[in-house]
Amino acid sequence: MMVLRIHRVAHWCWRRKIPLLPFLLKSVNRILFAVVLPPSALVGRNVLFSYEGLGTIIHRRAVIGEDAVIGAGVTIGGRSGSAGVPRIGKGAFIGGGAKVIGDIRIGDYASIGANAVVMEDVPDYGVAVGIPARVVRINAPRDMPNYRSFQES
Repeated sequence: MMVLRIHRVAHWCWRRKIPLLPFLLKSVNRILFAVVLPPSALVGRNVLFSYEGLGTIIHRRAVIGEDAVIGAGVTIGGRSGSAGVPRIGKGAFIGGGAKVIGDIRIGDYASIGANAVVMEDVPDYGVAVGIPARVVRINAPRDMPNYRSFQES
């Protein structure tokens, strides 16, 4: 996935305080893929941005855990009056158009429905939907859907 390759190089440069190059690489992602993914954002291994992250905006201090699946048009950002930003857990799924804002934690293997507006923590294996989002179910680990199954063909 090209968006993440570019981000990884930008993040590597940013950590080593190389001037200008991280900003240029961020701009390449913005122009080519319409994704705002700052070099300072922490993105875990094997993260999948649907449609190369089209329309996705990630806060510069956001943390995204390994194996997360992020839909197109998702916003993971801060909130006025709060210094904290979202932390997305391992294996979490965030549906297209969802907004995850504020100093909150999305638990491991949690699922966020499309176009949900999440402003409170979601527990591990929780399913949150709506505006504002509320947890409607806690999945059993054995009942988790495979959000990556469409890649296997």
